[in-house]
Amino acid sequence: MSEGPKSTGFEPVVKPRSGVLTGALWGVAIVGVAGVLYIIAQSSTKTAPRGTPGAAATALQKSFIAKVQIPAEPRPAPDYTFYDSAGKAVRIADFKGKVVVMNIWATWCAPCVAEMPTLAKLKAVYAGKDVEVVAVSIDSETSAAKARLFIARHEPLAFFHDREMKLPFKINAAGAPTTVIYGRDGMEKARVAGEADWSGTDARALVDKALAGD
Repeated sequence: MSEGPKSTGFEPVVKPRSGVLTGALWGVAIVGVAGVLYIIAQSSTKTAPRGTPGAAATALQKSFIAKVQIPAEPRPAPDYTFYDSAGKAVRIADFKGKVVVMNIWATWCAPCVAEMPTLAKLKAVYAGKDVEVVAVSIDSETSAAKARLFIARHEPLAFFHDREMKLPFKINAAGAPTTVIYGRDGMEKARVAGEADWSGTDARALVDKALAGD
């Protein structure tokens, strides 16, 4: 899957139709399904002029802050199952008592691939603390091996897989990547739609705020 001429740092996610469809009907179903979600982030990333590293860092920070969404009312994490690298069923509730930074990504999503190293740095920063960075792949079963190999190159992140590819719709995500921060109580504290630099000070401030219970 490729991005258009102007990258928005976001890839739309198509909702899978329930039930079993034959190969002959699949093409028709994709065209006719009313639940298809094609919402693309409206903001685009601006690049700072060359030779001005300070300005570039400031631009990244502003870009991150602009993407942060705080729910008017905290929402609970969905009671939905995905799987770890060993095939064990996992739910966000299993991490209760910790702050969870849950990222939805896929190998076909260029912005997801681009931001993954920063998520790995975030996890490393909070090693030994009550913070879990959970990157959940929404790749198909046929692409799961590719996704697993990709995550293996970004330690200390672990591999998690949403086999049914329904997690984006369980959390009302318009596309990938989408990252949601859940507090120790399992309630959503904030989310970021689109590619972001999770290794920066603003990202850590967001996590620290959730750790403090704010």
